[in-house]
Amino acid sequence: MSGLNITHVHRNLHTRVTFLYLEFEDAFVILGIAALTNVLGRFLHREIAGVPLNVFLQYVVPILAIPLLIAFKYGKPRRYLFDFLEWHTKPRIYCGIERDSQQKVTYLKEDEPECL
Repeated sequence: MSGLNITHVHRNLHTRVTFLYLEFEDAFVILGIAALTNVLGRFLHREIAGVPLNVFLQYVVPILAIPLLIAFKYGKPRRYLFDFLEWHTKPRIYCGIERDSQQKVTYLKEDEPECL
């Protein structure tokens, strides 16, 4: 009978996967900025210091967004950018006693106190 074959597998799930000190998901933000500035640059026929504005918007703005995003995320936990965007875009409940607009049936009886 032979021994078991053992293969070492490194399983460090707490390690961030980064590229240029940004998370993988942040690359989509940079690509989105590049796509948006590309579309905006097509409509503007101006120059900045002799450089056409569409070239400036297509290449310089996304490249400058990388260090700004790195500085914004410095010392923040994983997925901070998406959590930040979700917090600003999703509706919030400001009070725990606020009535639910979708609930049709009462779950407290009228003669019982609300809090014990």
